[in-house]
Amino acid sequence: MLQEFKRFALRGNVLDLAIAVIVGAAFGNIVTSFVNDILMPPVGMLVGNVDFTDLFITLSRESYESLAAATEAGAATLNYGVFINTILDFVIIAFAMFLIVRQVNRLQRAKEEEPQEPTTKECPHCLSIIPIGATRCPQCTSQLGTS
Repeated sequence: MLQEFKRFALRGNVLDLAIAVIVGAAFGNIVTSFVNDILMPPVGMLVGNVDFTDLFITLSRESYESLAAATEAGAATLNYGVFINTILDFVIIAFAMFLIVRQVNRLQRAKEEEPQEPTTKECPHCLSIIPIGATRCPQCTSQLGTS
């Protein structure tokens, strides 16, 4: 059973998937940092010095100065500022993935459009399609010249 698991785990697809998950998680952290540390501070400043991570609604009648204070007090809150940051994370990651997939599709189309060497030819006697290297037609048995 251990050998079978080892064969499964060392297959190319499993290793590729594991690498993709690790790189994806690291990319997600980079995007989260970009949104929280670079993108949102100027946006918050433009809309009146608002820190989006401190935008919340308390579900009790209590009033709290910040989300951290509400969380520390154990208050139930709707953290819509954090939700806005998460949506921006998603949009940026989705756009980046779109750009990557778009480029891969372009490369694949370019590869498909490259002219390929012919693998078949037409028999001059019976007009059957035969392999390019054939010296005798399998349909009419005519001797073919070297081409």
